[in-house]
Amino acid sequence: MCPAAAAPTRPVCPAEPVADGRAHWLRVAREAADDLATDTVDREQAGKAPVDEVSRLRESGLLTLTPAGPGGSGADWDTAYAVVREISAADGAIGQLLGSHYFLSWSARFFGDPETARRTVERSAAGQWCWGGGFAPQDPPLTLSRTSRGLVLGGRQSYPTGVLVADRLAVRAVREDTGEPLAVTVDPARRGVVVDAAGDTFGQRLAGGGSVELDAVPVGADDVLGSLSGDEDLVPRAALAAPVGRLFSVQLLLGMAEGVLAEVREYSRAGHRPWQPVPSAGASDDPQVLTAYGELTVLARSASALCDQALDAVRRGLERGEDLTYDEYADVSALVSMAETAAARAAHESATRALDIVGPRSASARLGFDRFWRNARTHTLYEPVAHRLRDVGDYFLNGAHPPFVLPA
Repeated sequence: MCPAAAAPTRPVCPAEPVADGRAHWLRVAREAADDLATDTVDREQAGKAPVDEVSRLRESGLLTLTPAGPGGSGADWDTAYAVVREISAADGAIGQLLGSHYFLSWSARFFGDPETARRTVERSAAGQWCWGGGFAPQDPPLTLSRTSRGLVLGGRQSYPTGVLVADRLAVRAVREDTGEPLAVTVDPARRGVVVDAAGDTFGQRLAGGGSVELDAVPVGADDVLGSLSGDEDLVPRAALAAPVGRLFSVQLLLGMAEGVLAEVREYSRAGHRPWQPVPSAGASDDPQVLTAYGELTVLARSASALCDQALDAVRRGLERGEDLTYDEYADVSALVSMAETAAARAAHESATRALDIVGPRSASARLGFDRFWRNARTHTLYEPVAHRLRDVGDYFLNGAHPPFVLPA
């Protein structure tokens, strides 16, 4: 019998039920986060492909945590979100990698037929696959063509997350004959698949991003999960994939905000003093420092409360299943967009003003406080807040349904 994981170095048996469910996985996540935190600054500055980090996640069992599906851990989405937030507080890039893995590994449940979804989830859990890629539209798109040999996939795309360490890729491809966008899975070990590392990005260096070139890669029938079309033919249950996926971005950003505040607080409590005109004052009684901590705490807690509302809405939408209406989907999507905006602002403000709290010492690469700002800013370049605000405003003023926007 395989024991339940108690530390990041002990494997979990995927088929064994976990008695304490959510509490167990949160404990495992905290232990994994503590493990990552011991060398986060060094790893981030080295910027290597996150092979070792994925190995740590695999050994902890966190890669097999799949929401309520056969073959996985039987956890729920709430647990997966909480795990990503815990990991993100220690290492935002690995939090992004893990959140993307959870969403992509379970995407067959939204876009595929039940049998394809069941096989995909079971094989992923059994092999402890790590997933990378993404479904956001890009130009020029990958092309799915029909030849005398069957379906083949071609083109080149860049992805911010996971492709350097993925056991499976989940990508968006367009049918050459009809132009319909489809969700397709690809084994990166197949002939014709070439994966290259991303350029020298200034943030999220450990998220495993890179480019994928596909040269007439064969695609089986089971590899095509389903349609990604955002028109009226997409049923609300499948459309719910967009806010479900984007809520991982919310958890990532909140984790970053909470992580930087926790690290800077420990720095202040250790007696370090920022620059100030009155040298005798310490950080613990400096009015400006206390005000900054107060404002950032309110900002982070407010974003967290809005995130909880969005999570409740997503949970109710999932419970509705086939009975979910387009209006209900719009409510869920708009609330997630609000949470995204609040979380992005909390992460940006916390990461920026934390440097002011620390003072000139925050410029030291050895301390690594700058990584929080770089990571948050890089992530939101792929998920712009302005677009979310526009959608929320159009929904509030005109009752327009937010567009079907999958996470990058």
